[in-house]
Amino acid sequence: MPNTVQPMANAQSPENTAKLHAKIKETWNKLGDNDIKLYDENRDQFFSKLKEKQNVSREDAQKKIQEIEKSCGCGSSTKAA
Repeated sequence: MPNTVQPMANAQSPENTAKLHAKIKETWNKLGDNDIKLYDENRDQFFSKLKEKQNVSREDAQKKIQEIEKSCGCGSSTKAA
């Protein structure tokens, strides 16, 4: 029986992930690297940290992140936020 394991549909290259994280850091400079990693690992916690540290609503943050992903071509738009 052949191995039919498929890669995750929303997996990003390390380069794209780094670009996205850099743009998030540039946009919201009060977030630390660990906060930004939460975007990939736990979106709810990411948006909580963003609200806590930058006073940005989840809705506003989601819109801005979509813009960032489009502008840098490094999005994970298949992930539901």
